[in-house]
Amino acid sequence: MFAQPVGVILAVGAGGACGALLRFYISQWLAVKPGVFPVATLTVNIIGAFLMGIGYVLITQKMVLPPITRHIFMVGFLGALTTFSTFSLDAYQLWQAGNISAACVYIISNVVLSLVAVSAAIFLTDKLV
Repeated sequence: MFAQPVGVILAVGAGGACGALLRFYISQWLAVKPGVFPVATLTVNIIGAFLMGIGYVLITQKMVLPPITRHIFMVGFLGALTTFSTFSLDAYQLWQAGNISAACVYIISNVVLSLVAVSAAIFLTDKLV
């Protein structure tokens, strides 16, 4: 059940390493202190949602890219780039710091803007390909 071909495992790992590194560099570039609005996590979540929409159309719907691309890009790269756990911790830290309104804006922004990004990417990619 859990056995996968070595190529798939390596594809997920390589994509994950690249996604993790990009996340690290974006976090360094947009670094903020705990309890301050976490723009880095919001940024990677929106970018990740947009890229997921593109990948969904190109790999799953239109199949213009090989299936292994799903493992490299969607599972590995985007799985490492975006993370719900960091989002949750950021929201908690805003809340604990007394920034209740910022926490609510952050939570709503992540959900709504990520849905907008994935929807826009699916719409645009579907029209362009």
